[in-house]
Amino acid sequence: MICKENKEIGEKYYFLQHKSGLGVYVVPKKMSTSYAIFGTKFGSIDNRFVLDGKEIVLPDGIAHFLEHKMFEQEDGTDAFLRYAKTGANANAYTTFERTCYLFSATSKFYESLEILLDFVSHPYFTDATVQKEMGIIGQEIRMYDDNPGWQLYFGMLTGLYHNNTVRIDTAGTTETIAEITPELLHTAYRAFYNPHNMLLCVCGDIDPEKVEEICDRLLPVSEKPEVKRIYPEEPKGIYKEFISKRPEVSMPMFSVGVKDNAVPVSGDALAKKQAAYDILLDMMFGKSSPFYTRLYEAGLIDSSYSYEYECSETFAHTSISGASNEPEKVYAAVKEEIAHYRKAGLDRAVFDRLHRASYAQTLRAFNSTEDIAGDLLVYRFEGIDLLDYPRIVASITFEDVCALLRDAFDEQDFVLSTVLPLEKKV
Repeated sequence: MICKENKEIGEKYYFLQHKSGLGVYVVPKKMSTSYAIFGTKFGSIDNRFVLDGKEIVLPDGIAHFLEHKMFEQEDGTDAFLRYAKTGANANAYTTFERTCYLFSATSKFYESLEILLDFVSHPYFTDATVQKEMGIIGQEIRMYDDNPGWQLYFGMLTGLYHNNTVRIDTAGTTETIAEITPELLHTAYRAFYNPHNMLLCVCGDIDPEKVEEICDRLLPVSEKPEVKRIYPEEPKGIYKEFISKRPEVSMPMFSVGVKDNAVPVSGDALAKKQAAYDILLDMMFGKSSPFYTRLYEAGLIDSSYSYEYECSETFAHTSISGASNEPEKVYAAVKEEIAHYRKAGLDRAVFDRLHRASYAQTLRAFNSTEDIAGDLLVYRFEGIDLLDYPRIVASITFEDVCALLRDAFDEQDFVLSTVLPLEKKV
């Protein structure tokens, strides 16, 4: 294993390019809880690709469906039952860009790691088990259909994007998952659950050599399949400015979305962009900002208010969300605030304060085994090194943030997504 260390912050990890093709990261930390995450760079946006010269189109929701099916073992048992014997707390999730299997443990870490590597490496699908899972995931989809926050978020995405597959619900629809077969699951697994497309990140009081020994024993050497992902062309500008839905809510909810057209980007450039956006949004819309104080005192927003910049190699956007009886006024206030700062300029003293806070927050993440392993995996999939991220945050200048304000937030890139109370029947 190769050791990389950032002496300025006193953190290090061990890296192994395993003979199976898997990238393995071990971060030694003397903590009571150890954490492992085993992920593949395969998410809901990856529904079209070329595999060994043949174009494949997958039904929407198959990445999430596959995540569910991986826990079922050929002998009829469930991986969660195996974890119960070691006392590990296990879970999994699917996002737009990745699928991850994880656990945390205070004891018997290596036994739990063996379970993780074993069940993710041995898929088992039959017509009967796939049909059974359709009913389970169908219920989950209907649950999300009734979830106001979920509907608000995907309403924003469908307004922002014309063709980008990020606008498609991660779980798909009951119609699209009905198209899933064992053969399609095996095709998706072969293309994306190859060790060459996966990472294992572990953090805790762990011996790197022991992790390597377990990988040697459980992971077969495999050839890297030829996979070319195909994403639809996404024009600049938004698809639709106003999106509104009416699930059962007592108070209107809003999400202001701002599309970032400057993609694709990856590696250090992506990391720097994320850090600069985080600071700029803190300056304009943070809870210490004049904007927040003004709207909160006017009763236009409440404690549910939040904001973030979400970026990846294929999509990027800002969202400002919360509950409000007058979402249109909040929408107008967001646009007015950006226009104000573009005209009046930013305050360097405010930047300095929030820049220091952002750097401190970056360092605090190294106090959690879960944050360390999870961030390490996400960053590596995007071409970023976790140990380099503090340096990148520290390198952000006032001029960088001013340039971002000048170049982003075009008037044509805003959308307002709302969920409103059901109309009363007369």
